[in-house]
Amino acid sequence: MPAEELFFEMGILLVIAAVFALAVFRFRQPLILGYIIAGIVAGPGVLALTSSTHVFEVMSKIGVAFLLFTVGLGLNWRSLKDVGGISLATGVGQVLFTTVIGFGIGLLLGFDAVASIYLAVAFAFSSTIIIVKLLMDKEDIDTLYGRISVGFLLVQDFIAMLLLLGLSAVTSGATLEQAFVGVLAKATVLVPVFWFVSAKLMPPLLRYVARSQEMLFIFAVSWCFLVAGVLMLSGFGIEIGALIAGVTLSGSVYQREINARVRPLRDFFLIIFFIVLGTHLGFEHINELLVPTVVFSALVLIGNPAIVLCIMRALGYHPRTGFLAGTTVAQISEFSFILLVAGIAAGHIKPELMALATSVGLITIAISSYLIANNERIYEFFSPLLRCLVPRYTLAAEHKRARHGAKVLLFGYQPIGEVLLPSVKLLKQSYLLVDFDPQVVQRLSELGEPHLYGDVGDEVLLEEIEAHKARMVISTIPDITVSTNLLTYLKNNRFRGVVIVSVHTEAEAEICYGLGADYVIVPNYLSGRKFSEFLTHNRAQKRAWAKAASNVCRV
Repeated sequence: MPAEELFFEMGILLVIAAVFALAVFRFRQPLILGYIIAGIVAGPGVLALTSSTHVFEVMSKIGVAFLLFTVGLGLNWRSLKDVGGISLATGVGQVLFTTVIGFGIGLLLGFDAVASIYLAVAFAFSSTIIIVKLLMDKEDIDTLYGRISVGFLLVQDFIAMLLLLGLSAVTSGATLEQAFVGVLAKATVLVPVFWFVSAKLMPPLLRYVARSQEMLFIFAVSWCFLVAGVLMLSGFGIEIGALIAGVTLSGSVYQREINARVRPLRDFFLIIFFIVLGTHLGFEHINELLVPTVVFSALVLIGNPAIVLCIMRALGYHPRTGFLAGTTVAQISEFSFILLVAGIAAGHIKPELMALATSVGLITIAISSYLIANNERIYEFFSPLLRCLVPRYTLAAEHKRARHGAKVLLFGYQPIGEVLLPSVKLLKQSYLLVDFDPQVVQRLSELGEPHLYGDVGDEVLLEEIEAHKARMVISTIPDITVSTNLLTYLKNNRFRGVVIVSVHTEAEAEICYGLGADYVIVPNYLSGRKFSEFLTHNRAQKRAWAKAASNVCRV
C-alpha cells in the first residue's frame, strides 16, 4: 500500500476518534467508548475506511504491549503478594462458575454442546487491557479492589493462554499432556533467567544507559519488545511478555522516568487498539441472535460481578470491595474473540457465533466502562440490598475497652495510615484503626494494635464506634464517596473535633471542605505543596537544605 494512502487512513481515523471522544467527554463518559464507536463507524459495516487492517492490527498489539509494560513498571510486589491468594481464588472461581452457568444457558437457548461450551468459556474472560486503562484513569489502580482486580485479571489471562495452547495442541495432533508439559518446561527455564537478569544484570546496565535520557528511553522500549518477543515465541503471548519486561525494571530507581517517557507512546497506540477493536464489532445476523445477545450480555454484566462478589465475601472481604472488584469483570475480553476464531478455524463452531460475540462485546464494554467509572456511586445505591452481606464488626478482645472510648480514629491502614500511626501514638490518646482488608486486619492483630474490621462509609459502623465522640478522625482512604459520607455523619451528629479526609483531586477537596473537613489530603499534590512551603520559608539557606537532605537520607 502507498505511504500516502496509509497516512490518509491514519489521519481520518484519528479525526473520527477525536470527534467521538469529544462527544462522550461532553457527557462525562469514558473516552474508550468514543474510540470504539469511531472504530465501528470507520469499520467495514459503515464507512469501510480500514483497508490497511494488518498495519493497524500490529499497532494495536504495540499499544497492548506498552500498557502492560507500564503496569509492570509500577507493579508493587509486596502489594501483589498481599492479594495473590484472593486474586488466584477469585480468578479461577469466577471463570469456573461463569463457564458452568454459561454452558447451561447455551443449551437452554438451543445451541449444541460444543457451541455452548465455546460461548461459555469465551464469556468467562474479562479484558485486562480495558480494565487497567479505566483503573489508571480513575487512579484506582493502587486501591485494594484495584490490586485484587488486576491480580485476578492476570490469572484469567493465564488461563486463557493455557486454553489456547491446549486448543492449538489438539488441532495440531498433540495431546493436552504434551502441551502442558511443554509450557511447564519453558516456564521452568524462563523464570530463573528473568529473575537473574532483573536482580543482577539490569541495575548496572541501567546505571550506564541512564547517563543519556534518550538512551534510557530507547533501551526501555527495546527491552519491552525483546522480552515480549521471546515470551511470544515461547507460547506465552505478548501480554505476559510485556508485563514481565516491566517487572524486571520495576525495582530500578529509573522506573518513574521510564514510565513517564513511555506513557505518551502507550496512550497513542492504545487509541489505535480501541479503534481496531471497534472495527471488529460487526452486526451480521443480529436479528436472529437478539435473544441470545440479551441473555449472554446479562450474564456478563450481572452474573460475573455477582459471582466475584460472592466469592470475595466467602473469603472474608467486605461486600463493598467485592462489588467494586465485580464491576471490573462486566465485559468480555479480547481473548473471547481469539478463542472463538480458533474454534471456527478448527471447524468446531459456526462463524455466526462471532456476530453474537461482537454484539455482546459492544454492549458489555460500553456499559461496564460506565459501571467502573461510577462504581462507588452505584454501590451506595445498592448498599441497602447488600446489607445482609455486611460482616458483623468484630474487635479484638483485648481492645474492647477502646471500642467506645477511642479519642483518635484512623481509617485505612495502608499505605498512608501505616506512616501516620507513629505520630498518632505520640498524641498519647487512645486510638482505633479501622480497615476492611481482612489481611490488613490480621496483620494489625498480630501487631497487637487496637483494630476493627469494617467499612468506613457505613453509618452503622460509625455509630457502633461512636465516631462523633472522638477528638480526631483521620481517613486515609482517597475515595470521595467515603469522605463525604463520613463528613456528613459527623456534621449531622455535631462533631466538634478535628476531621481529616483524603480524596484524589483538588475539586473533590473543595467539596470536603464545604462539608466541614479541617484538612483534606490530596496525595498527588501534597508533596509538591509541602516542598513549595519549604522552599518559600528557607529560600537559599544552605544549612536548612543540608539538614533536610540529611533527614531524607536517614529515612
